[in-house]
Amino acid sequence: SQERSARLRRWYELMMENKEELARIITAENGKPLKEAQGEIVYSASFLEWFAEEARRIYGDIIPVSAKDRRALVLKQPVGVAAVITPWNFPSAMITRKVGAALAAGCTVVVKPAEDTPLSALALGELANQAGIPAGVYNVVPCSRQQTAAVGEVLCTDPLVSKISFTGSTATGKILLKHAAGTVKRVSMELGGHAPFIVFDSANVDRAVAGALASKYRNSGQTCVCTNRFLVQKGIHDEFVEKFAKTIEKELHVGNGFDAKTTQGPLINEKAVEKVEKHIKDAVSQGASVVTGGKRHSLGKNFFEPTLLSNVTTKMLCTQEETFGPLAPVIKFETEAEAVAIANATNVGLAGYFYSQDPAQIWRVAEQLEVGMVGVNEGLISSVECPFGGVKESGLGREGSKYGIDEYLEIKYVCFGGL
Repeated sequence: SQERSARLRRWYELMMENKEELARIITAENGKPLKEAQGEIVYSASFLEWFAEEARRIYGDIIPVSAKDRRALVLKQPVGVAAVITPWNFPSAMITRKVGAALAAGCTVVVKPAEDTPLSALALGELANQAGIPAGVYNVVPCSRQQTAAVGEVLCTDPLVSKISFTGSTATGKILLKHAAGTVKRVSMELGGHAPFIVFDSANVDRAVAGALASKYRNSGQTCVCTNRFLVQKGIHDEFVEKFAKTIEKELHVGNGFDAKTTQGPLINEKAVEKVEKHIKDAVSQGASVVTGGKRHSLGKNFFEPTLLSNVTTKMLCTQEETFGPLAPVIKFETEAEAVAIANATNVGLAGYFYSQDPAQIWRVAEQLEVGMVGVNEGLISSVECPFGGVKESGLGREGSKYGIDEYLEIKYVCFGGL
């Protein structure tokens, strides 16, 4: 474990030494603004640092038993080969969050990066090599869009693979789970979300607007924990919408990710743009109003204006499925119970956010929201030290934190008798 720890630590240091180049690769691959890409590299490297430290804290147990002539031990051992399947929206962090834990536990990994962003995975491989991680421990299998399903199936069905860790859509996660069932593999799934962001009358509206901006428009709305629907209590609804619209117009700049003033890069592809358009068209046809934005950006192809809709109802598509784009729909509600019911009326539950300054309400709502992670008066919640994951159809298992390494360890009970 000490050697694994040292190699992971060295890998972390090399990432930090090369963070500018690594960030440029991300921006070139998925278009996110360079400042966000730099943030991702620091975040992603920090998982290697965290798990380098956790590698030396894989403790077993000795259990007292009633029989005097025996002792019971618990050992923790690596599960074996882990197949890691990652998405394009965080092409570096989604790898290190899984691989850091796997390597710390003593597993080897086969990484299949998203077909849109293979270069980040390969760059990490080059640095792993430089860090002295032995050949065959960190393996990357890039593949074309045509081959993705076939490669995914092989990774999930091959008996040599003991563990699958996937981040991506719920639909793909279900297919992989079916494949993994054939050989009863261990699985971790971090799937789609549909995050509610509730603003109660007692909230500090300016803070709620700042949190809303950060949560919704980071990576142009293409993150698993992005807010997908805003629920705003009627007492402060109009003030929130007006301030939010002004902030969007003033602070968000659509452009090339390499341009220093850009905060909103392009969406990943044409299909993503079409989904945002479809959601807006559907909402407007049912009576929603476009407060700001609403159409493709004049820059062309995959650029879309940051959009805010009001008069939104729960009947609209944008409040029933994840948009994964720069669209913020606002639903007006009257009571706390109504907000919680709307928030929970979905089959997924990854992140949820709410703003309130009433301590009793904070406890009630935090406990009632059916999600794996809750942001209270905070729009950005991801952090290496904290467990990341969802409930319901948003996934299985937790990543990062002291719990993250457990996903890659088997517990073996040893009964030592005849003493």
